[in-house]
Amino acid sequence: MNQKIRAREVRVVGDFVEEGNQVMATDKAIKLAQANELDLVEISPNASPPVCKIIDYAKFKYEQKKKQKEIKANAAKTVLKEIRFGPNTDDHDFNFKLKHAINFLKEGAKVKAYVHFVGRSIVFKERGEMLLLKFAQALEEYGAVEQLPKMEGKRMHIFIAPKSAKK
Repeated sequence: MNQKIRAREVRVVGDFVEEGNQVMATDKAIKLAQANELDLVEISPNASPPVCKIIDYAKFKYEQKKKQKEIKANAAKTVLKEIRFGPNTDDHDFNFKLKHAINFLKEGAKVKAYVHFVGRSIVFKERGEMLLLKFAQALEEYGAVEQLPKMEGKRMHIFIAPKSAKK
């Protein structure tokens, strides 16, 4: 910006240049910018010669910050929904939770389904794994398995991500 530009010659673009863009000495470009009460800002320093623009620098920074906020606000936020099972979950409860999982996946949220083993039920790890695999198979149409059943402490969990809406 202004005096911090090291190049001898710069290509000046903007509203205050007669031909749209023009190569001129850096000090001449700075004087032109100051005559219009604006700043000379280096846009593309790697070009030959470097490209500069005559603009209000404070306004330029404000616009950049505003664009960044907008991009951040529009970024997709991933939501994680949890569904808990026991190793002896019956068909009715399974189907009830399956419907909830389908709704979560349709809304675009990830689903973490887990089997919680309490007390001596830890002996039935195979039942828990079978339950989670059956759950993943039932959700195959709506989501893709991100991580296969994995045991962590007293819980065995599986992650299912929604399938993309692009069809």
